[in-house]
Amino acid sequence: MKEVGKKELFGTILILLTAIISGFSIIANKFFVVSIDPLLFTALRAFFIGLIFFAISFYFSQKHKEKFKKTSWSILLLIGIIGGGLAFWLFFSGLSMTLGGRAAFLHKTLPIYATILAFIFLKEKITKKQLIAMGIMLFGLVLMELTKISNEIKIGDFLVLSATILWAVENVISKKAMLNKESNWVVTFSRMFFGSLFLFGIIILTGKINLILSLTSQQLIYIGVSGFLLFLYVLTWYWGLKYINLSKASTILLLSPVISLILGILWLNEQVSTIQLIGSTIILIGAYLIISTKSEKRIKEV
Repeated sequence: MKEVGKKELFGTILILLTAIISGFSIIANKFFVVSIDPLLFTALRAFFIGLIFFAISFYFSQKHKEKFKKTSWSILLLIGIIGGGLAFWLFFSGLSMTLGGRAAFLHKTLPIYATILAFIFLKEKITKKQLIAMGIMLFGLVLMELTKISNEIKIGDFLVLSATILWAVENVISKKAMLNKESNWVVTFSRMFFGSLFLFGIIILTGKINLILSLTSQQLIYIGVSGFLLFLYVLTWYWGLKYINLSKASTILLLSPVISLILGILWLNEQVSTIQLIGSTIILIGAYLIISTKSEKRIKEV
């Protein structure tokens, strides 16, 4: 197998693991019914995960005797502020104004914006097969989430949608940084650490910083377990994104609801409707198509 083919396979496997971890996390959260302010919860997880990736980045820079900074700090700060900070703030603000099911569905539309932006700014080649695969998977998602979608539009929907678009923007900037030979470890550190600082700033401004002192041992355990799952998520996502197109990677993530559905049946004995099974099958068909596509550029580098 050629080197490019090996990288494509490795990157695809990593993103598949990201989808599995995402699906698992949704089920795992059902076991933890602990009330924690969502911004504080996200900021604490991101801060410690950011420190871990800083240590990993420093280790590899020393081991390979490479410069730690290949991308300007302004770009790395932008990755953190947009993807790790502002997007989460908008998402949780919107979530408090709309239904959880609607927010989850809107978040799953990320591949649409990521594909458009990747085509324009990353010069990714988007084939008919890839567009068909994404369309099939989105249709399957609609069937799976049909009962959670209503015609009523709320202001929270726009905030969640704005957050989703910002995550797509951040992914484009992150991918561009990696195309410019920046380490995926540094990109991940930037996204988590600088994002957490932004969120802590919001927490301080809203007078919620004292909530840290009131955290119970049960809540700390929840933060630890959830933080470990998030660590695995960002580890596999940005590592995989280093090797395959963003448009392909973001579409593969549409598999996560199917993973959650399967685990819900096996672990929680959840009842599944026929239309959910049909939707899941359609998503799997689309996933087969998207996984078999190759990551190529629309315009060759000179």
